[in-house]
Amino acid sequence: MKYPIGIQDFKTIRTDGYFYADKTALMYKLVKGGQYYFLSRPRRFGKSLLVSMLEYYFKGEKDLFRGLAIDELEKDWKSHPVLHLDLNAEKYTSPEALVSILSSQLNRWENVYGAMQTETTLSERFKGVIQRAYEKTGSKVVILVDEYDKPLLQAFGNSELMEDFRTTLKAFYGVEKSMGAYIQLAFFTGVTKFSKVSVFSDLNNLADISMDKRYSEICGITEQEIRDNLDEEIGILAQACELTKKECYDKLKLNYDGYHFEAGTVGMYNPFSLLRTLDSQAFKDYWFETDTPTILVEALKQSNYNLEDLTTEEVTADLLGSIDSIATNPLPIIS
Repeated sequence: MKYPIGIQDFKTIRTDGYFYADKTALMYKLVKGGQYYFLSRPRRFGKSLLVSMLEYYFKGEKDLFRGLAIDELEKDWKSHPVLHLDLNAEKYTSPEALVSILSSQLNRWENVYGAMQTETTLSERFKGVIQRAYEKTGSKVVILVDEYDKPLLQAFGNSELMEDFRTTLKAFYGVEKSMGAYIQLAFFTGVTKFSKVSVFSDLNNLADISMDKRYSEICGITEQEIRDNLDEEIGILAQACELTKKECYDKLKLNYDGYHFEAGTVGMYNPFSLLRTLDSQAFKDYWFETDTPTILVEALKQSNYNLEDLTTEEVTADLLGSIDSIATNPLPIIS
C-alpha cells in the first residue's frame, strides 16, 4: 500500500496508485446542492485534497474519477474555468506581502483571460478576471480558496496588521457576491471558522458546512473506511506493535479518532496521523511533531487558559465561529 503522506494533489494520488478513501459521493452532493460554501477543518485533515478534487472535477477530467462513486453519479462532466487561490504556503509579514501575493495570482489569471488598464485595484481586477473567464469559455467560473485565513493567523498578536489584512481580504472576497451570475461555485477552506462581522461580511450568502451533518465525513477517515480499505494493513501494524488486531484498532481510535463535526456524527480520524502510523509502523504524535501550531501556543500564553478546563468546558457555536475572540479564549483554535 502506498500512502499519500503530504501529497495533496488528487491527480498524483490517482495516477500513481496511492491509497484514497472515496469522498466523491459527498463532493457530488456538494457541487449539486449550492453555489457558495465555507468549510473549516483542522490542519492536515484533507482540506487541500478536497480543493484539488473539486478543481479536477470542474475541469472535466473524468478519467481521474474512474471507478469512484461519482463515476456513476455524474453524466455531463462539463468543463469550467477554475480560479484556484492557495494562501497556505506564503509568509504574510506586512500589508504589502498580502497585496503582492494576490496581485501575483491575478497576473497569472490575467495572462490567460486578459486584463484591462482601467482595472487598478485588486477587487476590480478580480471582477474583470471572473467576467472575462466566463465570456471567453462560455462556462461559469469556479473559485476555490484554500486556507483563506492564513494571513490573519500569521498576524495574530499584531492587531494593526490583522486589521489591514482583514480589510484587504474582505474587499477581495466580497467581489464574489456581486459576480454571482458568472460563478458556478465558490468554495473556501480554512483552519478557523469565520466571523460574520469579519472578512466575509460582504459575502453573507456563504453557506458554512463546517458543522453540517450532511458533510461531516467529507474530510478525514471514518473507522468504517479503515475497515473496508485498510484492514489488512491494520493487521500488519498490529503484528509490528505486538498487539492483537482488536487492540490495534482500539489504540488507533484512542490516538487519532475523536473529531466530531456535529452532534451525533461518527468520529473522524486525522488522515495524516493515521497514514503516518501505518507507514512507519509506530504510534506517535505525528500531527503535533510535524507542524507545531505556533498560533495555538501564542493564544494559550496570551489568554492564560487553563488546559485542565478542556475536558469540561462548553462553549457556544458563536464563539467557535470567530477568530476574533482568540486573544481572550483560544478554543476556536483548539477545536
